[in-house]
Amino acid sequence: MINEQRLLDEFIKLVRIDSETTKERAIIDYLKDKLTKLGTQPIEDNAHKEAVIGAGNLIITIPGRYTKKVTENKRLLFTAHVDTVAPGEGIEPVIRDGYIYSNGTTILGADDKAGVAAILEMLQVIKENSIDHGQIQIVFTVGEECGLLGSKHIDKELLQSDMGIALDSNGNVGRIITSGPVQYSLNATITGKAAHAGVNPEAGISAIEIAAEAITKMNLGRIDEETTANIGVIQGGIATNVVCETLTLKGEARSLNRQKAINQIGDMRTSLEDAVNKRGAVAKIDVNEEYPEFSFDKNDDEMKIIKKAMGNIGVVPECVGSGGGSDANIFNGYGIKTVNLGIGMENIHSVDERIAIEELNKIARLLVEIVKVCS
Repeated sequence: MINEQRLLDEFIKLVRIDSETTKERAIIDYLKDKLTKLGTQPIEDNAHKEAVIGAGNLIITIPGRYTKKVTENKRLLFTAHVDTVAPGEGIEPVIRDGYIYSNGTTILGADDKAGVAAILEMLQVIKENSIDHGQIQIVFTVGEECGLLGSKHIDKELLQSDMGIALDSNGNVGRIITSGPVQYSLNATITGKAAHAGVNPEAGISAIEIAAEAITKMNLGRIDEETTANIGVIQGGIATNVVCETLTLKGEARSLNRQKAINQIGDMRTSLEDAVNKRGAVAKIDVNEEYPEFSFDKNDDEMKIIKKAMGNIGVVPECVGSGGGSDANIFNGYGIKTVNLGIGMENIHSVDERIAIEELNKIARLLVEIVKVCS
């Protein structure tokens, strides 16, 4: 039912449009024009006026279409992000042995333009074949790769859906992300006292030494099967002959269990405070929730719908948890029960990124089938 050549051509066209994260204007303008020509009325929100991103999110609402009387069904939302990581400018796709690659100097951008292309194909198929469906919303987000900024700043008043399908996981089509973690960020600025490191180091209070002492007392890495923690950024110092006065530090804790994440980030904060107080320094420490957790049970309606659709097209479901965050976390936080699906992209965020053409075809077929199952 899908047009495989059209889908491939669309994907190739999309990856050739530069859209590194925070530079999404060109692709949003392209999609607005494309969606208008498909007979929809895309709305760009003002997310780019509230966060450092290059354009707003695109939201499209398509009323239900029925040729027969139906009972109440779920209002569906399909979402993919349009931005990519770097190096993502001047992408030249190459087809080889059934896969699409870049030419090796850039990423490919299947993350997440494979999802965008599949959604566009699904829209065309249901229109061309007059397929009955309930209300459908399409959300193309921006700024996903720089901290889920698009979905965090979306105009929530425009969202009118019950169930969401996010197309943003690696793994073959059939992978269902049944759980995702809550994440807390920790940002600290430690201020000690500068002094000459060779003449009178005793007069100084080293922010670097304080950070080092705190970090050595933190439990980091894999905490347990549900929880991880990391210190990822440390910046400070101006010269080797100056006792470092100021240092900034950034870390995180995430867990499928909210209380574990709260406890972990709290322990990390306490380690910092203890080291700072011991040396007579000061610190400004900010802890924030970056996104909420989500979890699905095999008996949830959303899981039953997705598994039935997969079975109808001969795909075997694979249910897994994830330690990563995505727009699915944000939409679940908004009350839209959103499942993240594998779309076949491989080696993402690298110049070795690729996607099998058959996986691209398969995810488009799955989206059409989900619409049919829900109607």
